[in-house]
Amino acid sequence: MLLIYVQEITPRVSYAFKHICKRVLGLEMGFTSKIETFIAHDGPKLSYGKQPLGKELYFQSVELLFEHGFNEVEVQVVSWEETKCFFQVKHPNTALPFDIFAATFYLLTRYEEYLPHVKDELGRFTATESIAYQNGFLQDPVVDIWSYKFKSILKEKYPDIVFLEREFKVQPIIYVNQTFAYWQKGILRSIGGGIRDLWQLKINEVTDRIKVVLGLKKDPYNTFDFVIDLQKKMNRKCLLFFGLGDYTNYEKNINHSNPQHRKVIKHVSDYLDIGLKVSYDAISDLEMLKKEKSRIENIVNRQLQFSLCSFYKIKLPEAYRNFIELEIQEDFSMGYPGHAGFRAGTCTPFMFYDLDYEVQTPLVVHSFCCTPKSFEDADNEYVVKQEIIDYIEKIQKVNGLFIPVFSNGLFSDLNEQTFWKSIFKFIWNKDEIDKD
Repeated sequence: MLLIYVQEITPRVSYAFKHICKRVLGLEMGFTSKIETFIAHDGPKLSYGKQPLGKELYFQSVELLFEHGFNEVEVQVVSWEETKCFFQVKHPNTALPFDIFAATFYLLTRYEEYLPHVKDELGRFTATESIAYQNGFLQDPVVDIWSYKFKSILKEKYPDIVFLEREFKVQPIIYVNQTFAYWQKGILRSIGGGIRDLWQLKINEVTDRIKVVLGLKKDPYNTFDFVIDLQKKMNRKCLLFFGLGDYTNYEKNINHSNPQHRKVIKHVSDYLDIGLKVSYDAISDLEMLKKEKSRIENIVNRQLQFSLCSFYKIKLPEAYRNFIELEIQEDFSMGYPGHAGFRAGTCTPFMFYDLDYEVQTPLVVHSFCCTPKSFEDADNEYVVKQEIIDYIEKIQKVNGLFIPVFSNGLFSDLNEQTFWKSIFKFIWNKDEIDKD
C-alpha cells in the first residue's frame, strides 16, 4: 500500500488521489496526517504539501485542493515532455514540475464550467471555451498520461510496488432520437413529411415512406438488428439510449406508449443494455425526468442505470444531482459533439464531485471520445478510420476506455454517408483495430 502524508486530508485531496491511484493505476493507498505514522511506515510512501518533511518522495502542492467553493484560478498551460501541464510548482525537491493532483481535480470536476463563460444557443459549455481546446490538449487524455508518469516515478523509487493492471476496452454507444423515420408517425406527420419530400424532389424518400406505412418495407431507422447481430457474434458491450420525452421542438420521437415503439425497445433490451436519452427539458426538470425514467423502466422491466443527455447538454451541477436523486448510476454525456477528444481530460470513468457541497457522489461519469459530427471534415471512410485509430492508440497506451457515439439513423439508407456501418464494425472488432 502507498501511504500519503498530507497535513490536511480534505475531500478534494482524497478525490484526486483516489482517481489517479485507484481508478487509473489500480494502486492501493491510504492517507495520514501524523508525521510519526508516516516515518514509521516501511512501505512505499510520499508526501504532498508546501514543503517536504525530509528526503522522502515529495510532490509540491498548490492551494486548489485545500480551498472551498469557487475562485478565479489562474491556469497557465505549458509544454512538458510529450504533453501539456498546468499548476506549475518550483520547489527543487518536487518529483514533478506541476501539481498533478490539483490539475486532475480541476479537469475532472469541470471547475471551469462553473465559472463565467459564453454558452451556445442550446445553453451548453462549448469546446472552444475550454482550456484544453485553447491550449491544444483536448485530443489527449492528459490525466491518464500524467498518471502513468506518476507511476514511473513510483516504480523507480519503489521497484516492488504493485499495480493492478487494467485492459484497454471499447464501449460503443448508440442514441435514438427517432426510433422510426416513417413507421407509426400518424396520419398528419406522415402526410406532412410526404409533402415536404415532394417539395424537395426526394422521390425515393416518398416511395420508401409509402412502402413503410403500408407495411411493405422495414423502416430505415429500424437498424437495431444490425447491432444485435454483431452482439451475438462477439462479446462486446454496447449501450443504446432511447429518447422517451414528450413531443417538443427538441424531441421528435413517437409517443412512448405506442405499442410498436415499446415492442422494439423491449426486443432490443433482450440483447443489449438500455439507457435513457434524457430529453432536453428533462435535463433540468426533476419531475419530467421522473416520468421519463418511469417510462423506460416500465418497458424493459428493470431499474434504469444509464443516462445520456440530449444534445450532450450537461447543466452542472443540477442535472447530475437529479440523476443521483433518482439513483441513476452512470452518465455518458461528458464530451463535445463537434470536437473529438476528452472533455474532462481522461479516458477513465470517474466519480462526479459536487463542488457546491464539496463531496464525491456515487454517480459514475463516462467521457465519450467522438461522435459522427467530430468528423465533419472527413469525407471518406479511410480518413475517418485513421482519425479513430489515432485516438485508439492514445487510449491503448494508458489502457483506457474508448467510447465512440453513433445513432441508429446513421446506419440507415437515408444517410448519404454510407460507410458508417463499416466504421461501426471496424470499431466493434477490437482484433481488427489491434492488427491495424
